[in-house]
Amino acid sequence: MKPRDDAAVGAGVRALVEVMDLLRSPGGCPWDAAQTHESLVPFALEEAHEVAEAIELGDRAGMREELGDLLLQVVFHARLAQEHPSDAFDLDDVARGVAAKLVRRHPHVFDADGSLLGEDAGAEGGPTAEPESADVVHARWDRIKKVEKQRTSVLDGIPLAQGALARGQKVLSRARRGGLMIEVDAVARQHDAATPAGLDDSALDDSALDDRALDDRGFGARLLLLAAEAELAGVDAEAALRSALRTLEDAVRASEAG
Repeated sequence: MKPRDDAAVGAGVRALVEVMDLLRSPGGCPWDAAQTHESLVPFALEEAHEVAEAIELGDRAGMREELGDLLLQVVFHARLAQEHPSDAFDLDDVARGVAAKLVRRHPHVFDADGSLLGEDAGAEGGPTAEPESADVVHARWDRIKKVEKQRTSVLDGIPLAQGALARGQKVLSRARRGGLMIEVDAVARQHDAATPAGLDDSALDDSALDDRALDDRGFGARLLLLAAEAELAGVDAEAALRSALRTLEDAVRASEAG
């Protein structure tokens, strides 16, 4: 583990904030000065994908660079937010907000004042005799989040713009953690009502591909079943597909090279 220098903590972030402030200010960069929250959205998405790619490829140097690019997007948006005429906030407000959120949503670690719980704490949510599982902690996080945001459904807050495969698995995961028993096979059959035999496990068998006349709804139903299978197996379906696509891309490049 890299040794921590408490005296230098935050120095790099402060330097980045100062550079961003100069770029955005009069006499700085015309491009940076012209940006808005809306115009920067594609860059935030792109940088997040590049971080994921570097991690999945085990590229440590790339991960460090891409995390910096993603941090730049956060700093850029926070700098823009300072200029709002009636609802301004800055990077410190963002950081304090997320730090407070982490304390609230980890009552098994922190007291309400943010201090670490004592080993003999007896309050509800405090340390237990046996360590809690990640699933228990995750479920508690969801419950606290639901109360804080006054949500009425386990699906509230799942971004509609998220890729359909990842979003499908997120819906399934939220339903499972919320204690909802959803018969995905029945949902798939309902969606693919035009298929007389409906869908069953054979739909996941490649050998059945040639025997099924599938339209958009049929393919959607099969993809939903695959997302459900990935969720039950603890596999990130989106990451698995990205990995398979990299293999496909290697094959395409090899074919191009002759």
